[in-house]
Amino acid sequence: MDEPEVPIELARLWRLPSQTRLGRPARLDVDAVVDAAVALADQGGLAEVTLPKVAEALGVTKMSLYRHVGSKDELIALMEDGVGPPPDLPEGPWRESLAAWAEALADRIERHPWLADLRVAGPPSGPNGIAWFDAGLRSMRRSRLDWGPKVRIVMIVSDYVQGMARLAQSLAAGRSGTGLDQAGAELAYGRAMAALVDPERFPDAAALFASDTFADTGADSADVDFRFGLDLILDGVAAQAD
Repeated sequence: MDEPEVPIELARLWRLPSQTRLGRPARLDVDAVVDAAVALADQGGLAEVTLPKVAEALGVTKMSLYRHVGSKDELIALMEDGVGPPPDLPEGPWRESLAAWAEALADRIERHPWLADLRVAGPPSGPNGIAWFDAGLRSMRRSRLDWGPKVRIVMIVSDYVQGMARLAQSLAAGRSGTGLDQAGAELAYGRAMAALVDPERFPDAAALFASDTFADTGADSADVDFRFGLDLILDGVAAQAD
């Protein structure tokens, strides 16, 4: 019985060997293309990743790239998988393990901010994507959840981490040039709104701005917000597990 043929995009993701060619080894390979594209994205975001720019970075022609990557969409998929597998995560109670997995995802985006801008095009299909998926499932090994809920939880936590990273990047871009960090920007916002918001027209909002909610406590507000939302999700998972 013949083995099913693997689509070329999956073959490249998994670095399956192609048919042997005679002659000198190719100067270029998929890893070199992916490394060059990731370097461009790390420096300037996904907008910097075009096939001509990748070719220029490698010192080759654009047409020579097509032996190793079929399109920009395929290149983005290769890049996402190419940034590496998850770190070794501690095994223990599912809540701590799942939180550690979420924090590892956040660290991954911090190292490669362009990951926050990726759109989900389907389930993970590359070796590193499967490794992250496997680690997320494994974090819930000690729960009493079935596979279906586990898959949904992995999706929800992953989306939450990506969304929070995208929000943090947007806020950083919004205060660019002000000289303020996030805590300073929130403090300035709270003071401005306290002076502008009419308690008779917006009673609850006015009460909020009159409180010390936007005061600078010295804590990293982004970390506080991230953990608050993650704990809400974990509380929901605990309700399902129970």
